[in-house]
Amino acid sequence: MAGPSLAEVRELGQPRSVVERLNDEHWAGRLYMRKLSPYVVWMLARTSVTPNMVTVAFVLCGIAAGAVVAFGGLATAIVGAVLVQLYLLGDCADGELARWSGRFSAKGLYLDLVGPYLAESALLVGLGFRAQGEFAAAGPYITAGIAAALLAMLVKAETDIVIVTRAKSGLPATHSDEALTPTRSGLATVRRLASVLRVHRITQAVELSLLILLAAIIDAAAGTLTATRVLTLACLIVAGLMVLAHLAAIMTSRRLA
Repeated sequence: MAGPSLAEVRELGQPRSVVERLNDEHWAGRLYMRKLSPYVVWMLARTSVTPNMVTVAFVLCGIAAGAVVAFGGLATAIVGAVLVQLYLLGDCADGELARWSGRFSAKGLYLDLVGPYLAESALLVGLGFRAQGEFAAAGPYITAGIAAALLAMLVKAETDIVIVTRAKSGLPATHSDEALTPTRSGLATVRRLASVLRVHRITQAVELSLLILLAAIIDAAAGTLTATRVLTLACLIVAGLMVLAHLAAIMTSRRLA
């Protein structure tokens, strides 16, 4: 089956409006994954695979990563990190394939939006089971992992509700990057500090998978689960703080104006 050249994939699948997005483009996408994804799209364009199939595949990779890391051990942490990299690759490739082929759909967009909810919550829950050290119906670290997942998903929901609110209010669905800055100087300073420290990324799939791997290496050397358990509690604390901080940032910014 005839397909596009790599140049055509990059031209149509990676417009500047996509790769230069400040808030929606992950740093790993800009750093290396957008360099790899055109090769995947180039191959997929010669098959009957649809963008929605790619989206489903990357979501399943994210969920599988959470299931794998729950078992503990260094090997599962490595496999989990690889699965999350495949998750990120698919997240880049599905949109590029859709833009090249012109096959867009509301269902595809919905799957693309719900994917991070499922993948990141699965990884946090898996981390909780991993930190518990044994499979059980309940336990303090299992509870911490589930709570962290719920809070992290609430942070995502706060962002998505902004779009819903704007649409229901008759405003354009998107807003300018300048609208993100809180109108109060104190909160603006806090936001800039958070942007520098990036602590909020601890619950996001790519960063979390690498932190789980790092904790697994430390635990393997020490013969304990201390690093994994500290990471689990850190995710819970950061996710809880982010719920409040993100809500305050939205309400004091111009995102709803």
